[in-house]
Amino acid sequence: MAAAVYAQPGSGARFDWGLSGAAELGRVCAALVVVDVLSFTTAVEVAVGRGMRVHPFPWGEQAADYARRVGAVAAVGRRQTTPEHPWSLSPAALATAPVVTDLVLPSPNGSAISAAASATGLPVVAACLRNARAVGRWLRRHGYGAKDAPVGVVASGERWPDGTLRPSVEDQLGAASVLDALSGVPGGLSVEAAMALAVLASTPDVPAAVRGCVSGRELIEGGFAADVEVAVRMDVSEVVPLLRQGVFSAA
Repeated sequence: MAAAVYAQPGSGARFDWGLSGAAELGRVCAALVVVDVLSFTTAVEVAVGRGMRVHPFPWGEQAADYARRVGAVAAVGRRQTTPEHPWSLSPAALATAPVVTDLVLPSPNGSAISAAASATGLPVVAACLRNARAVGRWLRRHGYGAKDAPVGVVASGERWPDGTLRPSVEDQLGAASVLDALSGVPGGLSVEAAMALAVLASTPDVPAAVRGCVSGRELIEGGFAADVEVAVRMDVSEVVPLLRQGVFSAA
């Protein structure tokens, strides 16, 4: 009984956090949406919008080996870029870096969740503040959100130093922006989804909230304010990155 309720049955749009939440919703939903505003899914939206194919990959040194095997370029850490290798998890850097056909983009949160979700065979969409409404329209157009075709929206969150999940303001607002675009779907919202949406409704200035939250301040104080500014541009993109056979490309 308890295990069944974790999947928020009876609703068309559902919400949860992190890798475990994605695994639970992936068992019962017809599609998944992964949200990692700072910065994986924002970086995916930027790269796919420029014509690149993005391979999600868990954070770690094996990403470079995987990239060599599939004939891709491996992104590096923000502070590891060089003029010859400018590809990283930085959305601002990806907006100006040379376009490559295939980019392996590792991250400990959104990318790891996307890579794991790929194994379910479900449609997996990368959403952020930039494309939340476009993602919502795409899902509705394809019939997701009905009780017999529910969609699970997953806020990736961040990590504490011990590796445990740290729920994050920016991902809750990003996920809620997708859920807002799904309001009125035939299956309705789960309680969890409705509560996430309530946070968005009570946030008068979403960009200011993202700039001022822990994750935003961490990037700004670390010298990556440009990444935050790219991420807080709301509904400026029609790009819907869809994960097919382990690769994000435009839906």
